[in-house]
Amino acid sequence: MPEVAVTIGSALAFARGRIPASEARMFLCRLLGIGAAQVAAYPERNLAAEQAAHYAAWLERRAAGEPMAYILGEREFYGRSFQVGPAVLIPRPETELIVDLVRARIRAGSAPRILDLGTGSGALAVTLALEIPDALVTAVDLSPAALDVARGNAARLGATARFIVSDWFSAVDATAFDFIVSNPPYIADADPHLKEGDVRFEPRTALASGPAGLDDLRRIALDALSFLVPGGWLLMEHGYDQAAVVRDLLVSSGFQEVASAMDLAGIERTSYGRRP
Repeated sequence: MPEVAVTIGSALAFARGRIPASEARMFLCRLLGIGAAQVAAYPERNLAAEQAAHYAAWLERRAAGEPMAYILGEREFYGRSFQVGPAVLIPRPETELIVDLVRARIRAGSAPRILDLGTGSGALAVTLALEIPDALVTAVDLSPAALDVARGNAARLGATARFIVSDWFSAVDATAFDFIVSNPPYIADADPHLKEGDVRFEPRTALASGPAGLDDLRRIALDALSFLVPGGWLLMEHGYDQAAVVRDLLVSSGFQEVASAMDLAGIERTSYGRRP
């Protein structure tokens, strides 16, 4: 930014045409510890030199395409703020559907055992532990760095869960779970969207899964029955056009009561089945 006194108004003007105005306002809200209404009401307010430097650096990173969640270090999920970074996938609103589906299947007074496969930031595991206080939650991820983020989120939000480094079920003990949930990689390896937008900066191992994006979904569906109690549920998020094939995977793997649920956009986003 120019080597002159920086005000809210000049900071917003400097960002114009480079990033959306709403994102520039978010940066200023964070730096100044004020709300959007105050940003709009006091364009003459000065930024300290350190604040202006942070703002300029953040603006450059965002203009280069880096996700807002990574720059600010957090993203909201199910009404809570989760810390995120390049080691983990950015939580998305559609994944909240899994939490709703699990909650709808909880028996009153039960203490369900829940396994979250590929926990990443811990968004699902931590949320389920907080929304279902009696639940016994186990979260696994192949990435130790991702598990560090998940553990940090659990500690900061006051959730109790067990975290294990594991390639899906490989290091999971013989515990039988009432629910297995997962938001696994489900994008095809050659999908051009992997080179666009925020996903360019997210860990590829959390996004892509084989020629059709089905490798990990298939692996989970095939192995999950051995880790579920009779009557236990497997719930998996998948791509916008994968519901039918995932239902087929669940049926062929031996699941019953197989169905798909729509997210708020009307897309079949999560498919599930029950162990007989």
